[in-house]
Amino acid sequence: MQNNTLELGVNIDHVATLRQARGTHYPDLLEAAFLVEKAGAEAITIHLREDRRHIQDADVYAIRKQIKGRLNLELAATDEMVNIACDVLPDDACIVPEKREELTTEGGLDVIGQFDRIKKATTQLTAQKIRVSLFIEPNIEHIKRVLEIGAPIIELHTGSYANASGDDQLRELEIIQKASEYAHAQGIQVNAGHGLDYENTTVIAQIPEMRELNIGHSIVSRAIFVGIENATRQMLEIINNAR
Repeated sequence: MQNNTLELGVNIDHVATLRQARGTHYPDLLEAAFLVEKAGAEAITIHLREDRRHIQDADVYAIRKQIKGRLNLELAATDEMVNIACDVLPDDACIVPEKREELTTEGGLDVIGQFDRIKKATTQLTAQKIRVSLFIEPNIEHIKRVLEIGAPIIELHTGSYANASGDDQLRELEIIQKASEYAHAQGIQVNAGHGLDYENTTVIAQIPEMRELNIGHSIVSRAIFVGIENATRQMLEIINNAR
């Protein structure tokens, strides 16, 4: 019998982006995390980038110490970031690709070309009892590589779906559905994220194999008008109604 639970991880990076824009101590990232948890989200997601453009090292340690739910730490597969994760001990570590010039993560990991590096990072994190997920394109061949790497979770990149429209979006949705079915059949937990908002999330949430959605920019953007607690509740309502 398939588990029908779908959890929400809220990425609060862009609360830190606003703070870093002026170098102030506000908005308070911890207050944002507490309100997101109060609204019912199961996880707080943050991305410690190598360029430290939003989340700072101190944020990671403070959030790990003070939140009640799960911490999902996004990181590049570098020695520096893996060592930080092994010190912080988040519940989950999502390995993502990273380029300094990008505005946001632009696609999935190159699990073929970077196989050895990603496998090494996965092994090191797993040894510290951190659950590892790999942020990948919804591609069957990439999922086969994930099996070889040994990560128990994938997060499917939904950016191509989110950026498409009409028949193109339907085709992208079908690709995600097929990848989800295949990964689930192989015993891999399926999560998804990137570009999901209050209009395009429902059909992704309806995919039966989906276990967690990680959503940030749209929730933080909605929070400007309704507050981050309400914005989180509204997204949870969409997800729950889809199930």
